[in-house]
Amino acid sequence: MYDIADGLMQRLQAVQNAAARLVTGTWRRDHITPVLRQLHWLPVRQRVNFKLAVLVFKALHSLAPCNLVDDCQLVTDAGRRRLRSSDAATCVLQHTSTRFGDRAFGVSRPSVWNSLPTELQSHLSLGQFRRALKTYLF
Repeated sequence: MYDIADGLMQRLQAVQNAAARLVTGTWRRDHITPVLRQLHWLPVRQRVNFKLAVLVFKALHSLAPCNLVDDCQLVTDAGRRRLRSSDAATCVLQHTSTRFGDRAFGVSRPSVWNSLPTELQSHLSLGQFRRALKTYLF
């Protein structure tokens, strides 16, 4: 679902908005953003990014299944030259030649992780990371 067409993302967002209205009993004409914040629900696009970032965190800390751990490696662990940017916990990006390839799971996870601020990529527990990430995405 990463980087899908805007029309499909809007449909999913409309379903989430309808669910939030159903749960809270708000009217259709009321603004939905305060309702989503009250429920602590991230919008759909941010929710997808949240899930991908948590998967990368788990993979980097060996908390994920082996196939995910093997696909996700840091630049410092990849045997590349030592750079100033090596202090940041950035993941190795696979290069693709198509837009469709950029949506692949192995490419989207590192790109989401690399877009996070460095303080989120620091040494946090899983619970601390999830809370800080959700705060950042809100």
